[in-house]
Amino acid sequence: MDLLELEGTGSGCEDRNCGRTSGFSEGCLNEECHLDEPIFGFIELLCVTVIYIPLMLFGLLGNILTILVVWLRPHMRSSTYLYLSSMAVSDLLILLLLPLDLYKLWRPSPWYLGDVACKLTMFLSECCTFCTILHITFLSLERYLAVCWPITAKTLVTRRRTRALIGCLWLGAAVSAAPVLVMVGVEDVGREEECRFTHYAVTSGLLSAMIIFSNLYFLVPLCILGLVYSLIGRTLWLRPQSSRRDQSHRHTIKMLGVIVLAFVLCWLPFHVGRTMFSLALGNSYFLYHLSQYFNLVSSVLFYLSAAINPLLYNLMSARYRHAVQSLVHTHSHTPSHRPRTLTARHSTTTS
Repeated sequence: MDLLELEGTGSGCEDRNCGRTSGFSEGCLNEECHLDEPIFGFIELLCVTVIYIPLMLFGLLGNILTILVVWLRPHMRSSTYLYLSSMAVSDLLILLLLPLDLYKLWRPSPWYLGDVACKLTMFLSECCTFCTILHITFLSLERYLAVCWPITAKTLVTRRRTRALIGCLWLGAAVSAAPVLVMVGVEDVGREEECRFTHYAVTSGLLSAMIIFSNLYFLVPLCILGLVYSLIGRTLWLRPQSSRRDQSHRHTIKMLGVIVLAFVLCWLPFHVGRTMFSLALGNSYFLYHLSQYFNLVSSVLFYLSAAINPLLYNLMSARYRHAVQSLVHTHSHTPSHRPRTLTARHSTTTS
């Protein structure tokens, strides 16, 4: 996961001040090491691993297909699918970080990859999280323009401007996630090194501020999405259904509505868990334990969100489904024709 790392679950504290399992201060909660035993047992970690691995493989395949379909099929390069392909890149990066997250669940320490890798992996995960939120928001705004202000949309929404805007979204997400580079690092915990939030990030209030900022990054777009889809629904409800373009809009909005719903259901527990974690800092041993179990479940939903979108495209969009079938069919038949071509060229040359 990104901002909340479920650290120290594989082994217990070896002395009173190890702070290994807390992952957010030099000592444990209230300067005492309450967590003398592992938070998660072997069965819990095994269940998470069994879920993570097929989820990662399924998500990698689906998101790679989405990227290939959009960039190898010119008719799929509409503004909507340009956003979706960029979201697939973000989801792909999130899923590529999953094995490292899984490893840290089993063995939070020692950290062997160094301080730079620690900062970059946490930054990249947070950046992709912000990027996905921005993509869903701006894609929904683009659909609002297309449905409610079609003439304006024709002027403003072009492929070139969409690509430029997508680049700006990635830049904005990177800037928003930049504080993570200061907040995390490799610190000595007992006799071992851990990739974790620094003592400075906790004591200065920077961690709490970043969690609040991250929650706002989710809640504000959520309010915008609610308003946008309410206006779109009202416009389509009042408009006659005779137009073929309106029918196409309805189908696209239905697909995006399902994507947004899946996004909210998968990410809301994640942000609730962050808030619980923030409230537990130095205050409640019970709330800390509860937040860790809650975050373990929400982490599964977090990665599910990154893996499920291609399946939703396939179920909701016949256009996407046919493009994928065409791509797979073309590439599955290409190798069988190559030897014949080479043989024909060879026979022509030798004759």
